[in-house]
Amino acid sequence: MVGVSDTTVSGTPLNTHLFGPTDAPEVLALHGLTGHGRRWRNLAEQHLPDVRVIAPDLRGHGRSPWAPPWTLETHVADLLAVLDAHARGPVTVVGHSFGGALALHLAATAPERVRALVLLDPAIGLPPDRMLEVADLTVRFPDYTDAAEARAEKVHGDWGEVAVELLEEEIVEHLVELESGRVNWRICVPALVASWGELAREPVLPAAGIPTILAQAGKVDPPYTTAGFRAALAERLGDDLTVLRIDCDHMIDQARPAETAELVRRVL
Repeated sequence: MVGVSDTTVSGTPLNTHLFGPTDAPEVLALHGLTGHGRRWRNLAEQHLPDVRVIAPDLRGHGRSPWAPPWTLETHVADLLAVLDAHARGPVTVVGHSFGGALALHLAATAPERVRALVLLDPAIGLPPDRMLEVADLTVRFPDYTDAAEARAEKVHGDWGEVAVELLEEEIVEHLVELESGRVNWRICVPALVASWGELAREPVLPAAGIPTILAQAGKVDPPYTTAGFRAALAERLGDDLTVLRIDCDHMIDQARPAETAELVRRVL
């Protein structure tokens, strides 16, 4: 039986977007910082229509609760509650950027809930000085003059290779006007600042035996994963790990949805 393509479930625990057949293989899709769950719509509807995609707005993002704490442990607890509410059993977890870090923490905390991992340019164990710089810039420049400025930042940044219609959809769905008359993404800025600090924590590894694909964005330099982390992941997972490089910028799921779908199907 096929369910509603995009059903938004509000309230407890997180605002969650549900795509695809209710009885299909299940994927938990985790967006990155400043993102939202509906960002997975194109991948789900156009490239994985036979898959059940469970895509929450993370705490501090979109229409989910914005209240602290904003730790990785709190996010994992939120995600376990999402799985309790919407999943029939263990799921394949697809995580982009910060969502990749959450996927790893979820797999380390509750390996029995995770069938496989697809990590799309995950950000984890990043240099503290680099995260301090990014957090400071977020505090000093938290928003935009108008939609044109917000659009320009994406076009000239990580979204340069993303289809125009997807960028416009992002702006319509996720850009909001503030009381000041300026605009920003539908995010909690304090949560964002706290999250940059969380990415400076020591990386965690999933439990052995979980099939994992690590896809790095070839145009991101320096990369969001260190050589040491990749080596530790290889030692832990052995033949269960596949590492590959996709020749694009950071937004792999948006810029290369067909390739992303192929990676997901490899482990379904």
